[in-house]
Amino acid sequence: MAAAEKSGRRRIQDWYDQRIENIIAQLLRAGVLTAALVVIGGAIPYLASNPRARANYRTYHGETPELKTVHGIVHSAFSGNPLAIMQLGLLLLIATPIARVVFSVFAFAREDDRMYVAFTLIVLAVLLYSLFGSFLIA
Repeated sequence: MAAAEKSGRRRIQDWYDQRIENIIAQLLRAGVLTAALVVIGGAIPYLASNPRARANYRTYHGETPELKTVHGIVHSAFSGNPLAIMQLGLLLLIATPIARVVFSVFAFAREDDRMYVAFTLIVLAVLLYSLFGSFLIA
């Protein structure tokens, strides 16, 4: 009887692990697809309004100040700026793996797997530091 009970628990655990993997795969797929659609949604109006634009690599032209911060990008994107819409798509692409790691923290916490929660929080801290660490130094 004990062997049958262990086998049943193992099957439930395998099903739960497979379900979590499927959710993570769908999260990553949805994030990449959303980011691609947003970038395309900004590229089409940009290319339509600048059909003969050529890149000039002889002189450096920096981004406008509103495209240098997350708040500025979001505000400009919702104002209809095609460059900001493309930038927003890139921010969504960057946020996708971070969302996956955050989801993993909650999944491991639900399984009460403290070791993996700790490792995943370390990974999350490294990801966030790589994105925002320059603000801490400056």
